[in-house]
Order: sequence, then structure tokens, then C-alpha cells
Amino acid sequence: QVQLLESGGGLVQAGGSLRLSCAASGRTFSGYAMSWFRQAPGKEREFVAVIRWDGGNTYYADSVKGRFTISRDNAKNTVYLQMNSLKPEDTAVYYCNAGYAPLVLIGRPGDYWGQGTQVTVSS
Repeated sequence: QVQLLESGGGLVQAGGSLRLSCAASGRTFSGYAMSWFRQAPGKEREFVAVIRWDGGNTYYADSVKGRFTISRDNAKNTVYLQMNSLKPEDTAVYYCNAGYAPLVLIGRPGDYWGQGTQVTVSS
């Protein structure tokens, strides 16, 4: 089993940046593709980004492409989400997920979730 813990959320103004981290424990981190999802108030949870188990390939939702960057450091059992040029519509709770990239991309995230970290972007 994998345990995930997100951190790095906070309050920023539009145009600012944040870097989220997700630390994994309980099982070898390198065996999973890692992804980020987010959920805004009153909305469904949506896909943000995914990175392959070896970090070789990434994929982003159109809404964040060019602004967000997902990366991972398997030696540290950590995945990151660098968020630049933040917009108010990016406001959400951001969740880390461990799963398999082909399933994530068809709307079927893995079984392992963190508790989430709040990101709030003001106008």
C-alpha cells in the first residue's frame, strides 16, 4: 500500500507561483505513475497532470498546459507540481494520486490518494 502526503499549498495572487509536493511511503515509489487532480468548490474532481513511472513522459490537461510542470524524484519518493501564472480558476484542493498512466488518461485514477492541499488564487 502507498501512503501519500501533499504539501505546498497556500494563498497567492493571480500571476503568482506555487510548488506542490507529494511524499510517498509504504511501497516503492518508482513502481507507479503519479498524477495530480484538483477539485474546486461545487465541481467534480478533474485531472491536472500525470508523469510516467520513470519520469520519461508527461501529459497535462489543456487548462494548465504551458503553465504547470509535473516532475518526480524517485530517490526522494516525491512528485512535484510547479504552478506558474496562476489564475483564479486554478483555485481548488489539489490531490496526489498513484496509479497507471493509461487508466488515469481515460478517467480512472489509481486507488491511492493523499488528503489534498488547498490552493487559493486571488484576483
